[in-house]
Amino acid sequence: MRRREFITLLGGTTATWPLAARAQQRVLPVIGFLSSTSPQVFEVRLRAFAQGLKEEGYVEDQNVAVEYRWAGDDENRLPMLAAELVHRQVTVIAAGGSPSSVAAKAATATIPIVVRDRQ
Repeated sequence: MRRREFITLLGGTTATWPLAARAQQRVLPVIGFLSSTSPQVFEVRLRAFAQGLKEEGYVEDQNVAVEYRWAGDDENRLPMLAAELVHRQVTVIAAGGSPSSVAAKAATATIPIVVRDRQ
């Protein structure tokens, strides 16, 4: 093989490496997090949520993804936000309270819904 042919072959191969790497990436399970409030209100609880996931062996962006939807104290937005999570085909929906769980239950009968305990 001549040098020019080798360089051409090598260049073509390295150009496809990123495509092959992306094709082999593992698809992470996705948790949909739905809340009627804002992230600032849930700051302490979000840390506890992340810690609870970690204790079960799940670390966000390593072996699980989390899609957050915040209604910002506008409960009328909850049905739309729940529908977004259903459309995203999340694995489970974590609902941050009663209004969020009601919206999640109305949006799907097939995706499991976990509701935050108020205790």
